[in-house]
Amino acid sequence: MEFNEPAGENVFDDSKVVGKPTPRVDGPLKVSGRAPYAYERHDAAEGQLVGYPVVSTIAQGRITNMDTEAALNAPGVVAIVTTLDTGEMPIPSDMNVAPLFGGAEVAHYHQAIGVVVADTLEQARAAAALIKVDYDVTKGSYDLEAAWQEKREDRSDPVSRVGDFEAAFEAAEVTLDQEYRTPSQSHAMMEPHASIAAWKDGKLTVWTSNQMIEWTRQALATTLEMDPEYVRIDSPFIGGGFGSKLFLRADSVLAALGARKAGRPVKVMLPRPMVMNNTTHRASTIQRIRIGAQQDGKITAIAHEAISHTFPGGDGENAISQTQKFYAGENRLIVKHLAEMHLPEANAMRAPGEAAGLMALEIAMDEMAEKLGMDPVEFRAINDTQVDPEDPDKPFSERHFVECLNQGSEAFGWGDRNATPGERRDGNWLIGHGMAGAYRGSPAQDSGARVRLQPDGRLIVETDMTDIGTGSYTIIAQTAAETMGLPLDMVEVRLGDSDFPVSAGSGGQWGAASSTAGTYAACLALRSEIAKKIGVNDTDSLTFKNAGVHTGEKQMTLASIASEGEIVAEYSMEFSDSRDEEIVSTFAAHFVEVGVHVATGEIRLRRMLAACDAGRILNPITARSQVIGGMVMGVGAAMMEDLAIDEGRGFFVTHDLANYEVPVHMDIPDQEVIFLDTLDPQSSPLKAKGVGELGLCGVAAAVANAVYNATGVRVRDYPVTLDKYLDQLPAV
Repeated sequence: MEFNEPAGENVFDDSKVVGKPTPRVDGPLKVSGRAPYAYERHDAAEGQLVGYPVVSTIAQGRITNMDTEAALNAPGVVAIVTTLDTGEMPIPSDMNVAPLFGGAEVAHYHQAIGVVVADTLEQARAAAALIKVDYDVTKGSYDLEAAWQEKREDRSDPVSRVGDFEAAFEAAEVTLDQEYRTPSQSHAMMEPHASIAAWKDGKLTVWTSNQMIEWTRQALATTLEMDPEYVRIDSPFIGGGFGSKLFLRADSVLAALGARKAGRPVKVMLPRPMVMNNTTHRASTIQRIRIGAQQDGKITAIAHEAISHTFPGGDGENAISQTQKFYAGENRLIVKHLAEMHLPEANAMRAPGEAAGLMALEIAMDEMAEKLGMDPVEFRAINDTQVDPEDPDKPFSERHFVECLNQGSEAFGWGDRNATPGERRDGNWLIGHGMAGAYRGSPAQDSGARVRLQPDGRLIVETDMTDIGTGSYTIIAQTAAETMGLPLDMVEVRLGDSDFPVSAGSGGQWGAASSTAGTYAACLALRSEIAKKIGVNDTDSLTFKNAGVHTGEKQMTLASIASEGEIVAEYSMEFSDSRDEEIVSTFAAHFVEVGVHVATGEIRLRRMLAACDAGRILNPITARSQVIGGMVMGVGAAMMEDLAIDEGRGFFVTHDLANYEVPVHMDIPDQEVIFLDTLDPQSSPLKAKGVGELGLCGVAAAVANAVYNATGVRVRDYPVTLDKYLDQLPAV
């Protein structure tokens, strides 16, 4: 089924299930500890052994020798696989940049170079420590500041250039020219990367924690030089990913190689330092933003130039992406630089590009509003645009950013904010208010599903879509229930198995819109099968409700129609190029109140609010959960998260949860979320868009702006920590 024109009126416009606040259908499994996560799949395969990774202790060079004799003789050891034994392995270049395993070359610190398989974790870990590795070390460069100084004035290959930025900036009545810095960040999800692998008759099954089932199946087959048909991936529950589990990682490769060598199933979990150094992360950035405007606030010139580090051949952090679309301005210059470094691979982390880019852009917008003497909300509203600023002939499908600003500011009480930085006190606390806009694209991916109507009237939905805590089980069940006229408790959803039809997977803020569209397509196919079964040619003449089918005077239960055996239908939704004729995106406005202690400089968040425009909200409960989770992540980015680089040795120093700090419950105040609940027919048949990444976009800047408003001290280098402003606080 092809989605090749805007959605018209359909079953979801008079919904009984979709759009209603619905508790997670998988919630009881999770809170009772019965949801099967990867490392806990004890019943998946009998006789499981445990693998422990051996990793490089240099950032770049070559392994000259690996002495495994002592490890092989250690208690409980069954097998050892080394990178020298394996030799170079293919890299699935459309998904991975850095090598995961194989060969003597070391491309980054903590690269997997071996796996020890033993009866217990303790035995495997102890034996791994006995392996002696000799290296020929290569000196690398890991200094982003030096790379920036080298490339800062190079604009020979811009991402885009519209009009004459330089002339317009020179002529502008009010100008801003500032640099902003964001650090590397780790996904820091609760569940580490983990896999169990088992071989049988030349076929490989991997029970893992992964967001994109088909991508990973293909990548693992490429790496092991196998036919993909002989690889099965199973990942029904994921304890967080945020992008770090989009692609094949070393845990699956090590488990598969270890299981093949040992002749028994092997489970591998990456220790937390390896999660941070071996997998992926958000790259550090340095960003220069220049804005020129008329005194009335209209932007006439805007330039955003950024650099980030990347493993050779990678894309780094695309921090300039949102600036191409978010605000109006006739004269524009967008430049992206890459600094190739043999650091662990930089790749997608929740809201890749926009999260880091808005950390800079939304401070710059506040600084510009202050120069103009304008309310930051008003300044943003004046520069709203309903068309692509780089291509005015291309409109946005639905854009309600100004409504987000208006509704958010009214609900937050923005009119009563502290208008003068450093002027409001509450006892020993300086009170500050900050806000920021948010932009995130809303792509869609082809997505399929299989639906099985059972003889008792229940419906089973099968798709390789994943649930990373986002509520996929629930919204897919709601979609199927709505389309088939069933109560929610008669729908069972099965996810994350490569034996199921290929779906969108979880990433890029495309999961919800795509997977529900695929489920809808499969349910329409099932409705057609039911019509044939009861001898009706016109499916549109049928009404599905109350677990039955109604046609004219005739009514039948779905159970009676399937009484002789299950009825199965499989179909997919394919998104055509027509969706690209307009820009499908999501928008939000974030508002924050903070207190900063007058003497210690301690920051405490007091309240947060987000107003979001993300199409039809499929489930307000799970959507709100996504937004507030993103807001928490934004607090971490603003105030504490820093995957600090050792520039001499080329690795991340803060590579555990003791040193890489993330927010905890006590850090987070009351959070309020407003959904505009608009409809976007250009987006999907359900007129819905994603929201999971939007909740993060702009939050860090709103916090930073609030700290400035409280103290009068502007910090442009994240995270906003005491050392960057304490000595500049107003006198006590």
